[in-house]
This record gives sequence, structure tokens and C-alpha cells, in this order.
Amino acid sequence: MGVVIVMNITSSRKFPKAKSSSFTLVELLVVISIIGLLAGLGLPAINGAIQAGKKAEVASMAESIKTAVNAFYAEYSAYPSNTSGKTDKDFLSLMSTTNTNGGNYRGIAFLEVPPKFTNATPELVTPIGFYPGGARSNFSLAIDTNGSGVLTNDVGGTKYVVPASVSVWVADPKNSKKPVGTFK
Repeated sequence: MGVVIVMNITSSRKFPKAKSSSFTLVELLVVISIIGLLAGLGLPAINGAIQAGKKAEVASMAESIKTAVNAFYAEYSAYPSNTSGKTDKDFLSLMSTTNTNGGNYRGIAFLEVPPKFTNATPELVTPIGFYPGGARSNFSLAIDTNGSGVLTNDVGGTKYVVPASVSVWVADPKNSKKPVGTFK
């Protein structure tokens, strides 16, 4: 005959109930503070990237203007007459429309301008948001009409010597003595 041993195991200790799936107030506050800290660290970097993007956009438009002026020269063997040195309404009309006034007698559109780069006049200007407070500025334009291959451009009282036949720029929004454009 075999012996059967029966053991009954019981515990006098009570086990805690399973934890509920909700967050405690302390956990929630810790998560919110971490998110706030990360956002606070990230916003200056995001603002810097946005400003760098705006500068790149304006520099690209300046390069497009320079290319259009050089294309005008290639077509007519003369630079467009621009006595103001700015991308005013006469310059914009000459370079971006197919009218035959002002020296563009073949009616060629040398420059396509996105609407954000024009104002009501219409002139070729920096987009809204490039300068603080919504200010807008015409692009400055220098053309080497005497064929020396060198331009001396004044940006906020600082002289820049540029080895080029055409240069286009605006003042940097953070430093008015520094150009944003075709100075390289």
C-alpha cells in the first residue's frame, strides 16, 4: 500500500490587488514637466532653423534676379537700365513681363516672381516675416556697367568689394551691415 501525503499550503500574508492602469497625479506632473522642458529647449533651435530658411529663400531670389539680369545682358548685349539701384516697379516690369517697354523690345520674361516677393505697388521685395515687425525691403542691385569686373557695394555703411558684374542683396535682419544675397 502506498502512502499519500496531502499538503495544504496557505499563506497568512495578503497579496496586494493588481495595480490599476491609470496614472497617478505625480506621474502625470513628471511627464508634463519633461515635455515642457524639452519644448523649452527645442523652440530656440526651431526658430533659428526657420530664420535660416528665410535667409536661404531670400538669397535664392537674389540669385534668380542676378541670373535674370545676366540673361537680359546675353539677349540684348546691354544691362537693363536701373538708375535707382533697387528692384522697384520699373525693374520688375522690365524683367518679369512680356511688355516691350523700357528696353525689353522682344518681350521676354526673364524673371518669374512668386507672389510673396511682391507688394501692392508692385515692386520686388523681401517676403513678409523676413524682417521683424512685417517690414519689407527692396533688393539692392549693383551692375558693373564699365566692365571692370569688380563692384563696391555699401551695406549699412560697410563697403564690400565683390568680384562680379552683377550683385543683388538685402541687409541681414539681425545685422544691418551684413548682406544676404549674391556676395560669395
